[in-house]
Formats: sequence, C-alpha cells, structure tokens
Amino acid sequence: MGNRGMEDLIPVVNRLQDAFSQLGLSNIFDLPQIGVVGGQSAGKSSVLENFVGRDFLPRGSGIVTRRPLVLQLHHNATAEWGEFLHCKGKKFTDFDDIRKEIEEETDRVTGGNKGISPLPINLRVYSPHVLNLTLIDLPGLTKIPIGDQPADIENQIREMIMQFITKENCLILAVSPANSDLANSDALKFSKEVDPQGKRTIGVITKLDLMDEGTDAREILENRLLPLRRGYIGVVNRSQRDIDGKKDITAALSAEKRFFLSHPSYRHIAQKLGTPYLQKVLNQQLTNHIKDTLPALRSRLQGQLLQLEKEVGDMKTYRPDDPTRKTKLMLQMIQNFASEFDETMHGSPDDENCMKLSGGAHINRLFNENFPFEIQKRFAKDGSSRTEIYYAIRNVLGVRTALFTPDMAFEMIVKRRIAKLKEPSMKCVDLVIDELMKVIRQCGGKMVSYPVLKEEVERVCSEHIREREQMAKEQILQLVEIELAYINTNHEDFVGFKTASEQADKSSVKARNVANQLIRKGWLTLNLSFMRGGSKEYWFVLTSDNLSWYRDADEKDKKFMLPLEDLKLRDMEQGFMSRKHAFTLFYPDGRNAFKDHKQLDLSCDTFDDLEGWKAAFMKAGVYPEQPEDDAEGEQADDEISMDPVMDRQISIISKLVESYMKIIKKSIKDLVPKTVMYFMINETKSFLQTELMARLYSAENKNDLMEESPEECQRREDLLKMYHATKEALSIIGEINASTASTPLPPPIDNDDWLPPPTSNPPSGRVSPSPANPSPSIPSQHNLLIRRPPSNPARPAPSNRPAVVRPNVPDRPDNSIVPLRPAPGIAPSIPKRPSNAGQPPQIPNRPVIPSRPQ
Repeated sequence: MGNRGMEDLIPVVNRLQDAFSQLGLSNIFDLPQIGVVGGQSAGKSSVLENFVGRDFLPRGSGIVTRRPLVLQLHHNATAEWGEFLHCKGKKFTDFDDIRKEIEEETDRVTGGNKGISPLPINLRVYSPHVLNLTLIDLPGLTKIPIGDQPADIENQIREMIMQFITKENCLILAVSPANSDLANSDALKFSKEVDPQGKRTIGVITKLDLMDEGTDAREILENRLLPLRRGYIGVVNRSQRDIDGKKDITAALSAEKRFFLSHPSYRHIAQKLGTPYLQKVLNQQLTNHIKDTLPALRSRLQGQLLQLEKEVGDMKTYRPDDPTRKTKLMLQMIQNFASEFDETMHGSPDDENCMKLSGGAHINRLFNENFPFEIQKRFAKDGSSRTEIYYAIRNVLGVRTALFTPDMAFEMIVKRRIAKLKEPSMKCVDLVIDELMKVIRQCGGKMVSYPVLKEEVERVCSEHIREREQMAKEQILQLVEIELAYINTNHEDFVGFKTASEQADKSSVKARNVANQLIRKGWLTLNLSFMRGGSKEYWFVLTSDNLSWYRDADEKDKKFMLPLEDLKLRDMEQGFMSRKHAFTLFYPDGRNAFKDHKQLDLSCDTFDDLEGWKAAFMKAGVYPEQPEDDAEGEQADDEISMDPVMDRQISIISKLVESYMKIIKKSIKDLVPKTVMYFMINETKSFLQTELMARLYSAENKNDLMEESPEECQRREDLLKMYHATKEALSIIGEINASTASTPLPPPIDNDDWLPPPTSNPPSGRVSPSPANPSPSIPSQHNLLIRRPPSNPARPAPSNRPAVVRPNVPDRPDNSIVPLRPAPGIAPSIPKRPSNAGQPPQIPNRPVIPSRPQ
C-alpha cells in the first residue's frame, strides 16, 4: 500500500460512515463505498462470506436480502467478532448470532412476510482473515411479489439499488453468474445505466464450476466479451450441497485455487482469479477511490461546518433551566412577532410570497374591489324599482290624489336603500377578521418550537381582535344609522327637484350619452367545446360599451367585439377537473352571444380575478341574472297601468333616489375601510407592540410558556451531534497522509461497449488514432508516400561561442517522387516502377558532422 496513512483510509471512511449513519446523514455526504449488485441467486452473499471466511448471512429461497447491509471489514490480527450499529457496544463472537440478528432486525422494520425497506443495517466485522473493505449488499431484482411485498416490488428494488449506485463515490461490484447469458445480466444493466464510461464498475463472474461441459468463460475473464474498463474477476463459491454440509470456507478457498490452477482455460490467468485476489483488488481500488474523492469530501464538510456553526452558536452553551435566557428569548420572539405583523400589514421588500396576495395587500383588495362589488350587487339596477316607487307614492297619499310629487315617498325609498348597506359593510369586516387571523397564525409559525407560547399568543391576539371587531361593527352600524337619521337634500352633489324633472323629461329617449371608457384589461380563458377548438386564452378589453378580445396583449389581432347592451352575467360552478373560476355572459332574449353560441363561457385562474371582473362588468352596466322573485316584480312593472302624471312623478323620484344614493354609497365606501383600519388593524398593531408582553406575563401558565417541544429538543440534539460529527470528520481527514500515489485508472478499452459511439466518422483516406496506434495520421494504401529523412534541429549557440555550422541535408533521390493527392472522385494513379527495377535504390551517405569548435 505504500505507507500507514494510505492503509488507514478505509477505516477512516468507516468511522465517518458510523458517525453519519447514527444521524441519518450517510446519504447526504455520499461517502466512498462499494455497492454489490446482482440478480437473485447470483452468488452475492457467498462472495461476501468468502471475504469474511464465515457463514453469517441469511439464506433461503426467494428474496433473502430485504434491506441493504453495510458491511465494514476491519483487519484485526488478534481476534474475530462482529458489531452492529444498532447494538452499539455489544460484540458478537458467534457468527450464527450475527445471522440471527440480521434476520430479526430485518423483520423488525419490514415484517416477517418478505417485505422490503431501504433503511440499511450496519455491520462491522473484525477478523485476521479480511482486508479493510466497505461493501453494501443490495437486494437482488425480483419480478413477482410474494407475501407482503407491494405490487410494484420490481420498481421499488430498482429505486433502492439506484439510490446507492448513482452516487459518483460508489464503486459498483457487478456480480453475474457464469452459467447464464452475460448479455442479460441485471448487474451489468444497472451499472451501464449509471456508469456508461465504466469508470466505477468491477465485474465478478461466479459459478464458473457449474458451466456446461465443453464451455468456459475465458473470453469474459480475458475481457474480450463485453469488456469492462476495470475488467472481470472469476470466483468459485460453495455449492448449496457444500453449504448444507457445513463445508469450511477455508477448504472452499483451497478448492477454488485448485480449480483455477487445474482448469485448462484458466490456468494461464489463475493468479488473477479467486476470492483472495478479488479482495485484494477491491481493497486497492477502494483505497485509490477514497484518496481521489477526499478533497471534494473535505470541501463539502467544511461548507457544512460553516452552516452548522451559525445554527448551533447559542446551542453550545444552552441551559434549559436558565430563567434569564428564557426571558430574553421570549422578549426577542414577541418583538419579532410584532415586527413581522407590521411588515405583513404595511408591506415589505423581503416578502417571499410572489404567487398570491396576503396580509395588507389582500385587505387592500377587500377595501377597493370586493367591498364596492358587494355594494353594487345590492343595487343591481341604477334606478330604483318603478313598482316600489309606485306603491310608495300611493301609500303616502292614501285616499288623496297627488297634485305634486310627494317628497315623503322619496324619503321612504331612500331609507330602504340606505338600510341595505349594513349587510355588505358587516361582510367586509368579517373578511378582514379572517385575513387578520391568518396573519397572526403565519407570524406565530416561527414559535413552533415553543408550542405553549405559540398557543397563548394566538389566543390573546384572537381575543383582542374579537373585541375590536365588536367595536368596529358598532361604529359602522352607527354610520348607517346617522345617514338614516337625516336626509340632507341640500347636499352640493344632490341634483335637486328641478334637475330631476328635466332628466325625467329626457328619459323617454333611451340613449347612451357617456363616452366609451376603458374599464379593465386582462387575460381570460374562452371555453368552447372540444369540437369548436377547446379552451384558449385571449386578451380581453372591457369598455363601457363593448367587450373585445385579442390574440395577444398588443391588441393588434382582434377576434371579436361583443356589445354590452342587454347583456347579463351568471356564475358557473367550478368544474370537476378544472381549478379555474368561471362565469357566463348571455342575452336574456336568447340571442347568440358569440357566433352560433348562446352564451360566452369565460374563466380565470383565481377567485380574486373572478371578483374583479364581475365588479368591472357591473361598473359597465352588465348585472348578474336576477332571481325569479325579482324577475316577477320586474314583470309587474309592465302590468301596472298609470296615467302620465303618475309616470312622470315616478321618473322624478327615481332620479332623485339615484342621485342621493350615489352620495351615500360614496360616503360608505370611504368611511367603512377607515373605520376598520382605525378600530382593528392599527389598534392590533399597537397592542402587539405595547400590551402583548404584559398579557402573557399575567397568564396563569406563564412558567410553562418557554417549554420546548420534544421535536425542538430532538432537533437541537441532532444539530449538535451533526456539528461534532462534522468536526470529528474534518479532524480525521486532516490526519491522513495521502502523499503516496495511487494506481491510475485503467485506460478506456478498444471497442468498449460502455462508451458512447463517436459523433462523426473519420475523413475518408485516413484512419482515426487509437490507443494502440497513436499516430496522428496514417498513409492510405492508395497513396503510398516515401518518408523524408528527419532533420536534426540545430542546438542554439551561446552568445560567447561561435555558432555551429549546420550540415547540408542531402538532396532527395530522383526516383523518390511524392505523388500528388488525387482529386475527389478520381482514383489515384499507380506510380510507375522505375527503370532500374533490378537494382536497389541507393541510400545517401550520412552527412559529415562538423567538429565542435575549440
């Protein structure tokens, strides 16, 4: 091996593997190891037992290896025993007990009915008969499930094997039986998938003594059939009869040696066959592999240590019963909680949520989109119902006949309309409450390590928010009652009787006098039947007059324009397979909305987008479909017969109600968000910053607030173990003397099936260089060239010495004519034989070399 430092490389990795396996980190750090891969009954277990020289692995029919076995072999000149990582400190001197412990530990995790698990079993064997090695015995591939095995047992075992051998630090020991076709070997198939260059694969051929008479595996062992870069090594294991007869492994190894020395096909390579040679090769190659991978492993461990030092900074001196630390930590967590709530409400550039609105942004949308939309839904028609005004006028007059428009009817209708504002206002408060509770739970998520404190903080904050909710709702109801207390017809924005009369006189002519104003733009999905093209996204533009959609946001290629007059809107239920929110546009009279479609089905990705589009359509005058009761009331408007005087009075009061309600709705839309902000959001923020800590200290369970959860205690212990294991690993690696050069990796093999095919063919007339013939160019047989004698380059003359006179190079003989390269597509001409063919060509004399100047 060279020196003691290199010999200790494998035990060093074993120590690292034990340290990380206890924390479940062996897969994270990808330690160097050897994975033993092969099909069922390929002889993997027998190869491992031959390494140890003992019978210690479970045997039986079907799948026996049902959990990966990490086998660490340590050379020990004095004693022989085994240790399990899950039974640390207990030595197994009887190898039958080791087999029993493997079976029991396998059944403990997988059950006793042939189940499988990727959780490895770690076994360390100390023996004078082994070399330092680390191998992983992986389950053999099976096709048909038995017992408690799942239906996809083949895929699960495949994934388990791939989990180990896909790592670049894992050498692959591909075990294949000689009495089956090597081209169908599961082991070689797996290794070729993960190691196409063959840099990590070592082939092992078993059952050479069971081959049919007259056949042998000479071509395979000489690496001529399906060659591998690291080659194949043949072994002869004990037969089932030998195992049942308790044949000693030492005797089996002697019989193996005699078999190779006496077999005519293997005697010439017998020194490179057999279990001892395989063990020696694996020891050497694993040592070299560890040496090559140590620098990268050291860098990863150093990076892991820097990250861990930040996390375990305070944990090193942690004392769970220190009251000063508990008070300090609690104060810090409450301050962070209040600060995070403030940032969530008022916005922060550090917000990582870029996929949806939350916190203050969502509340802003409630104030400016959802709340106005709810108000608009309560007054779906711009003017009040003519039937309602008709009955109000008749009820106010009683038995009298009206000579003038009664103002009492106006006041009665207005108060009914104002009272309808209570419901959307209360709904707005409830939606804000829901969002505030979400923010409280989100901000308290960082206290998960202290569940008692988290629960108490959420309880105190919830109680405070409910108290403020009641105050906010009372204030909003008072605002509505204030509006009901006095109808101010002297408001500057109120149209008055004279203007309303003029508008009533002009209302007989129905026309739009407003400009075509832009209301909303955005992407919507137009849902058509599959036969009509399916669902497609378009860029929609909504104005006060029409709805247009385009292929892209540049608005160049218009697909269609739909007039909004008489258009209605209807909600649609969310489809079973669709997560989008949909609504429908249609004409109540049954006209086609789009080409030959009676309705236009649209959908958007989020509920917020749906509410925004519905509010925009209502602003453009497209209202939701009315319930049946409202439709019957609207039909009653047409059935009421009235004289021209009554009709004019109804029109005047309708204009007055419309004007006054516009003032009231504008005021409510402004005051309700301000009231919610004052009584709930700002007060909650102040409460968290000034009173929350005092409320927590006044709780009955204040001594239990800073009790850690069991998960946090376990996490702290795991982090500390990981930290110390990483430090120990770096210390172990730092002690290694890796100055001895390792054996280099064998070169690629000619016509190696592992290598990908060349990307391009070599040019015609030339042969591409190969490892066997590294010449950059070889003359073709059609173009024979006579080589020129090489010229000797002159040695540069020193400045203080005369330059050496170069010798004259002799002229080329007359008969050494170099033919020109033939043109493409024309066969080269064969040079003529010289006239003096009977005489050999004259070799020029050696040039005279001048003497060195004195």
